[in-house]
Amino acid sequence: MPQVIEWRAAGPDDIVWRYPVEEITNAAQLVVHEYETAVFLKDGKAYDVFPPGRHTLTTLNLPLITSAYRIFFGGKTPFTATVIYVSTKQFAGKWGAKAQTTELAPLMVHGAAWFRVTDANLFVNEVVGGQGAYTTQQVDDFIRGFINERVIDEMSKYDLQTAFTQLDKASVTVKVNINDALKRIGTDLVDFKFEGIDTSDQFRDRLFWIKQKAATSDVLRMETAKDIGSSIGSSPGAGFGAGMVLIPQVMNAQMQPSAQPQAALVACPKCGNGVQQGARFCPNCGATMFVPPPAQAMTPCPNCGKPVATGTKFCPECGQKMR
Repeated sequence: MPQVIEWRAAGPDDIVWRYPVEEITNAAQLVVHEYETAVFLKDGKAYDVFPPGRHTLTTLNLPLITSAYRIFFGGKTPFTATVIYVSTKQFAGKWGAKAQTTELAPLMVHGAAWFRVTDANLFVNEVVGGQGAYTTQQVDDFIRGFINERVIDEMSKYDLQTAFTQLDKASVTVKVNINDALKRIGTDLVDFKFEGIDTSDQFRDRLFWIKQKAATSDVLRMETAKDIGSSIGSSPGAGFGAGMVLIPQVMNAQMQPSAQPQAALVACPKCGNGVQQGARFCPNCGATMFVPPPAQAMTPCPNCGKPVATGTKFCPECGQKMR
């Protein structure tokens, strides 16, 4: 009875499976189910690839591994190779990473990703053989780490305010970068999204002040000065007010020249974006801003003394005819 090589009872979340026997006999039957690909691996390198179907293994349909190792079937003499089954279905996975912003604020981000293997030969070479990931758990860990590394690289380019207010933009950029990287290991990123972002309690308080239009550097500078004063003031032998000597130096060293006061902002009636007072159009959406009419000249009523717009025939307060 010929040897039968088959991935039986594959689970819905199984990405790869390694056939446990490495001795392959002449005329062995290789069964590949739908949404599967079988790859022959030897010495950590992928060779012949088989699509769905039933295949009788001979030197004719194993040309790459036969040529590389000069294997010729004779009788029932087996040769050794590892058969790796790869599922080509779409898989969903969770990811989570810890990063730092440009101000070294800690970020905790997490989300979901959907991917599928599109080039089994390249995938087995780069991940299974190259990384020694022979099980679904090992592959899943590798993909998650692969995604986390790219997320950390991207989020480290943002300051704290941008990370929280432009997460959609960051998500698109990260998705493109991850997809380009995954293609190089034979995998396609179907979809990717952020599901949550957070920082430490300390930096969450800073974010509150930053959202009140204070510059990030000013907030951090004030807290640095406060920490220095607290540290020096509590040091053994420090006289009262010792910290107060250094605080102005810390503040002044990084705050010269003094920043110009910010222009007053008004909300755009269409998108709500802050627009400099006096602007005629919103720079965010282009909507026309409300411009109040010029003040109208007023004349006092000769009867009651109330101010009446110039040109009015009768006083709206007492009905006196205006001159």
